[in-house]
Amino acid sequence: MSLHNNRVVIKVGTSTLTYPKEKSNLNSFAKIAETLSEIQKKGYEIIVVSSGAVAIGKHKLKNERNYNNLRLKQAFVAVGQCRIMYLYDLFLKKHGITAAQILLNAEDVANQQKRENLIKTFNTLLKMNIIPIVNENDSVGYTEIESKEKVFGDNDILSAVVAVLCKAGRLIILSDVDVFYDKDPHLWEDAKLIRKVTKIDKNVMQAAGGASFGTGGMRTKLKAAKLAVSKGINTVQMVNHLIFFIKF
Repeated sequence: MSLHNNRVVIKVGTSTLTYPKEKSNLNSFAKIAETLSEIQKKGYEIIVVSSGAVAIGKHKLKNERNYNNLRLKQAFVAVGQCRIMYLYDLFLKKHGITAAQILLNAEDVANQQKRENLIKTFNTLLKMNIIPIVNENDSVGYTEIESKEKVFGDNDILSAVVAVLCKAGRLIILSDVDVFYDKDPHLWEDAKLIRKVTKIDKNVMQAAGGASFGTGGMRTKLKAAKLAVSKGINTVQMVNHLIFFIKF
């Protein structure tokens, strides 16, 4: 597969875009926009895969109820996605950049005609120096927010799928954890640091465990990395704030 070396997919998670109580982190949106502008000025085409719609929608609606209800989650997504796009558009506009929204689901990738149309849309937007903001279409679908065996897994997997689809040369997955541990350090004080992973096997996946914040976690990040790397895509996981200092 011939890759576009100047094309990069950046996955931004819920923990990057929100405060602990799910309120939008405007400072983070501003810094992300500034960083994307600097990367674009260096000649890179950028695609952002963004989470956070459920959490931001829940906060905007001031809903404190437990949202283990599919329809309620979908309502949060519908509201939160509007807010997320408004903020990306607002802060990117300050740097003279236009944002575009792309919501997709598994069928859009699996169906050949839809996939080809999707690729053409991405290519057209990127040629116009527009930054696509991508999310799974959860307001009408349910696989990411409800199913245990999700189609994309979550937005970590979606970011790898998009990177493969668009033949990106690089995939960057932001995380709130700086290194790999044998279990979630947010939950376990005795979590042990694993300094080097040479192969993503069953033992590594078991150590990765499940989700922490948002819907993902280290497990889905490893799955995403495995998919992207198998297609020759240079994949990096970075702790959130380091994206502001990334060297291109």
